[in-house]
Amino acid sequence: MNIQILCVGKIKEKYWLDAISEYTKRLSRYCKISIFEVADEKTPDKASEAIETEIKRVEGTRILQNVKQDAYVICLDIQGKALDSVELSEKISKIGVDGNGTIQFIIGGSLGLSSEVLSRADYKLSFSKMTFPHQLMRVILLEQIYRSYRILNHEPYHK
Repeated sequence: MNIQILCVGKIKEKYWLDAISEYTKRLSRYCKISIFEVADEKTPDKASEAIETEIKRVEGTRILQNVKQDAYVICLDIQGKALDSVELSEKISKIGVDGNGTIQFIIGGSLGLSSEVLSRADYKLSFSKMTFPHQLMRVILLEQIYRSYRILNHEPYHK
Protein backbone atom coordinates (compact mmCIF):
# COMPACT_ATOMS: atom_id res chain seq x y z
CA MET A 1 0.00 0.00 0.00
CA ASN A 2 1.18 3.48 -0.86
CA ILE A 3 0.10 6.09 1.70
CA GLN A 4 0.65 9.77 1.02
CA ILE A 5 -0.12 12.68 3.28
CA LEU A 6 -0.79 15.95 1.46
CA CYS A 7 -0.65 18.93 3.76
CA VAL A 8 -0.56 22.69 3.76
CA GLY A 9 2.48 24.42 5.24
CA LYS A 10 5.94 23.43 6.34
CA ILE A 11 6.94 22.27 9.79
CA LYS A 12 9.96 24.01 11.29
CA GLU A 13 9.95 22.83 14.90
CA LYS A 14 12.44 20.03 15.58
CA TYR A 15 10.19 18.20 18.06
CA TRP A 16 7.40 17.84 15.45
CA LEU A 17 9.91 16.79 12.79
CA ASP A 18 11.37 14.19 15.16
CA ALA A 19 7.93 12.71 15.89
CA ILE A 20 7.03 12.64 12.18
CA SER A 21 10.36 10.99 11.38
CA GLU A 22 9.85 8.34 14.06
CA TYR A 23 6.39 7.32 12.83
CA THR A 24 7.49 7.45 9.19
CA LYS A 25 10.34 5.08 10.06
CA ARG A 26 8.00 2.72 11.94
CA LEU A 27 5.50 2.72 9.09
CA SER A 28 8.11 1.90 6.46
CA ARG A 29 7.92 -1.81 7.34
CA TYR A 30 4.18 -1.88 6.53
CA CYS A 31 3.69 0.49 3.61
CA LYS A 32 5.31 3.10 1.43
CA ILE A 33 4.70 6.39 3.25
CA SER A 34 5.40 9.88 1.97
CA ILE A 35 4.49 13.43 2.91
CA PHE A 36 3.93 16.23 0.38
CA GLU A 37 3.75 19.81 1.59
CA VAL A 38 2.22 22.67 -0.35
CA ALA A 39 2.79 26.32 0.48
CA ASP A 40 0.36 28.01 2.81
CA GLU A 41 -1.04 31.50 2.36
CA LYS A 42 -0.59 34.22 4.94
CA THR A 43 -3.92 35.02 6.60
CA PRO A 44 -4.23 38.68 7.59
CA ASP A 45 -5.57 39.54 11.04
CA LYS A 46 -9.34 40.00 11.01
CA ALA A 47 -9.60 38.65 7.48
CA SER A 48 -13.07 38.78 5.96
CA GLU A 49 -14.93 35.61 5.07
CA ALA A 50 -14.29 36.38 1.38
CA ILE A 51 -10.52 36.61 1.96
CA GLU A 52 -10.53 33.37 3.98
CA THR A 53 -12.47 31.61 1.21
CA GLU A 54 -9.95 32.86 -1.37
CA ILE A 55 -7.02 31.66 0.77
CA LYS A 56 -8.59 28.20 1.07
CA ARG A 57 -9.21 28.19 -2.70
CA VAL A 58 -5.56 29.01 -3.48
CA GLU A 59 -4.28 26.39 -1.02
CA GLY A 60 -6.85 23.93 -2.38
CA THR A 61 -5.62 24.43 -5.94
CA ARG A 62 -2.10 23.57 -4.78
CA ILE A 63 -3.38 20.45 -3.01
CA LEU A 64 -5.45 19.27 -5.99
CA GLN A 65 -2.42 19.55 -8.28
CA ASN A 66 -0.89 16.75 -6.17
CA VAL A 67 -3.95 14.49 -5.96
CA LYS A 68 -3.58 11.36 -8.05
CA GLN A 69 -6.47 10.46 -10.31
CA ASP A 70 -6.61 6.85 -9.12
CA ALA A 71 -5.92 7.52 -5.42
CA TYR A 72 -8.45 6.98 -2.67
CA VAL A 73 -8.65 10.44 -1.06
CA ILE A 74 -9.40 10.88 2.65
CA CYS A 75 -9.80 14.49 3.77
CA LEU A 76 -9.42 15.31 7.42
CA ASP A 77 -12.51 17.36 8.15
CA ILE A 78 -14.14 18.30 11.43
CA GLN A 79 -17.52 17.50 9.80
CA GLY A 80 -16.33 14.05 8.70
CA LYS A 81 -17.05 10.66 10.22
CA ALA A 82 -15.31 9.79 13.47
CA LEU A 83 -13.81 6.30 13.63
CA ASP A 84 -12.11 4.43 16.42
CA SER A 85 -8.70 2.86 15.79
CA VAL A 86 -10.09 -0.56 14.86
CA GLU A 87 -12.55 1.00 12.41
CA LEU A 88 -9.76 3.03 10.80
CA SER A 89 -7.64 -0.10 10.41
CA GLU A 90 -10.60 -1.86 8.79
CA LYS A 91 -11.12 1.11 6.47
CA ILE A 92 -7.46 1.05 5.36
CA SER A 93 -7.65 -2.72 4.82
CA LYS A 94 -10.88 -2.47 2.80
CA ILE A 95 -9.42 0.24 0.56
CA GLY A 96 -6.51 -2.07 -0.24
CA VAL A 97 -8.73 -5.12 -0.77
CA ASP A 98 -10.91 -3.08 -3.13
CA GLY A 99 -7.85 -2.61 -5.34
CA ASN A 100 -6.83 0.93 -4.45
CA GLY A 101 -3.04 0.94 -4.21
CA THR A 102 -2.77 4.53 -3.00
CA ILE A 103 -4.46 6.36 -0.15
CA GLN A 104 -3.93 10.11 0.01
CA PHE A 105 -4.79 11.75 3.33
CA ILE A 106 -5.26 15.52 3.09
CA ILE A 107 -4.67 17.92 5.97
CA GLY A 108 -5.68 21.54 5.40
CA GLY A 109 -4.08 24.70 6.66
CA SER A 110 -5.21 26.89 9.53
CA LEU A 111 -8.50 27.74 7.79
CA GLY A 112 -9.31 24.19 6.75
CA LEU A 113 -9.95 22.80 3.28
CA SER A 114 -11.66 24.42 0.31
CA SER A 115 -14.98 23.11 -0.95
CA GLU A 116 -13.18 21.97 -4.12
CA VAL A 117 -10.84 19.72 -2.13
CA LEU A 118 -13.66 18.41 0.05
CA SER A 119 -15.71 17.58 -3.04
CA ARG A 120 -12.80 15.44 -4.36
CA ALA A 121 -12.73 13.38 -1.16
CA ASP A 122 -13.75 9.75 -1.32
CA TYR A 123 -14.11 9.88 2.47
CA LYS A 124 -14.13 12.61 5.11
CA LEU A 125 -12.53 11.64 8.41
CA SER A 126 -12.86 13.51 11.68
CA PHE A 127 -10.48 12.96 14.57
CA SER A 128 -12.51 15.16 16.91
CA LYS A 129 -14.91 18.09 17.07
CA MET A 130 -11.92 20.03 18.37
CA THR A 131 -9.48 21.87 16.13
CA PHE A 132 -5.81 20.84 16.21
CA PRO A 133 -2.74 22.63 14.85
CA HIS A 134 -1.76 21.12 11.49
CA GLN A 135 1.68 20.18 12.87
CA LEU A 136 0.14 18.09 15.65
CA MET A 137 -2.44 16.64 13.27
CA ARG A 138 0.33 15.16 11.12
CA VAL A 139 1.73 13.36 14.14
CA ILE A 140 -1.71 12.14 15.27
CA LEU A 141 -2.53 10.90 11.77
CA LEU A 142 0.80 9.08 11.40
CA GLU A 143 0.36 7.48 14.82
CA GLN A 144 -3.14 6.27 13.93
CA ILE A 145 -1.99 4.85 10.59
CA TYR A 146 0.82 3.05 12.42
CA ARG A 147 -1.66 1.76 15.02
CA SER A 148 -3.90 0.58 12.18
CA TYR A 149 -1.14 -1.54 10.69
CA ARG A 150 -0.29 -2.99 14.10
CA ILE A 151 -3.97 -3.94 14.53
CA LEU A 152 -4.18 -5.43 11.02
CA ASN A 153 -1.08 -7.53 11.67
CA HIS A 154 -2.34 -8.68 15.09
CA GLU A 155 0.67 -7.07 16.76
CA PRO A 156 0.51 -5.61 20.27
CA TYR A 157 0.11 -1.89 20.75
CA HIS A 158 -0.79 0.24 23.75
CA LYS A 159 -4.50 0.73 24.25
